[in-house]
Amino acid sequence: MNLLITGGAGFIGAHLVRHMVQKYPQYRIVNLDALTYAADLNRLVEVADAPNYRFVEADLTDFEAVQKIVLEYKIEAVIHLAAESHVDRSISGPLVFGQSNIMGTLHLLEACRNTWQNDKKHLFYHISTDEVYGALGAEGVFSVDSPYDPHSPYSASKAAADHLVRAYGTTYGLPYIISNCSNNYGPGQHREKLIPLLIDHLKHNKPLPIYGDGSHVRDWLFVADHVTAMDVIFHKGESGQTYLIGGQCEKTNLEVAQSVCDAYDRKMGQPAGTARKLITFVEDRPGHDHRYAIDPSLLEDRLGWQAQTPWEAGLETTLNWYLKNN
Repeated sequence: MNLLITGGAGFIGAHLVRHMVQKYPQYRIVNLDALTYAADLNRLVEVADAPNYRFVEADLTDFEAVQKIVLEYKIEAVIHLAAESHVDRSISGPLVFGQSNIMGTLHLLEACRNTWQNDKKHLFYHISTDEVYGALGAEGVFSVDSPYDPHSPYSASKAAADHLVRAYGTTYGLPYIISNCSNNYGPGQHREKLIPLLIDHLKHNKPLPIYGDGSHVRDWLFVADHVTAMDVIFHKGESGQTYLIGGQCEKTNLEVAQSVCDAYDRKMGQPAGTARKLITFVEDRPGHDHRYAIDPSLLEDRLGWQAQTPWEAGLETTLNWYLKNN
């Protein structure tokens, strides 16, 4: 199989590329990435010279380049992760999110449609987010039947991309699968994200900024568990189906900060509570969804996947990586 992974130099993408290259030597893995600010080829050093791996620098907003890659490498399947993904950046600069997440996805879909010509052996697997569903109250979870209600330019752009994928499936018969995941964390994430930001500030004894009163809730998923879910969905998922991937690990932002602080204190041999003194509440961001939570039962029941990494173990692994590498 010639498999194209987009955004493979990003945080989640690099974890997936390494996994697929090493687990499936019979596949040729082509990694397409524009190498924007959040990408880093150093994440892929261990597979860079693998005989079944190719890296191609290209931008999905360049349709001709995308079409050429799909043709030249005889791409038979796609796992599409490439996206602008930081909510704060989407609020301050939404246009790039429309170009990358909407037009980039459309270009990739069109290149695949042109090349595959209704051949059902192919697959377009689109990776999305739980943020497309908006916000939850104190109870309930997102399911595959939850209505779309995006509240930020980022989530709106991902929702649009989801709709385009389904439209290509309905209109052109393009075989597709979509998965919507909860908040990922783990080694190698860009420092603009919450957990690496907290660790970086702790290392420099800087205040730990927490939006509002810290009560916003997210469902946390260790990146290695997300990778195994994507592997299972890609190989065993039903065409035209949506799967939700969640860690069933709900934490408020304040609880996340406290967990990071306590783990840091233990690691550094500091008295308990030392790091927590740096927690600082700051003005909330506009349109900040209060709570996300995912029901992954469809994925668990039909495909047999379950998250394997407890919060404490995942956080310790993540903290150790950042202390060693940054």
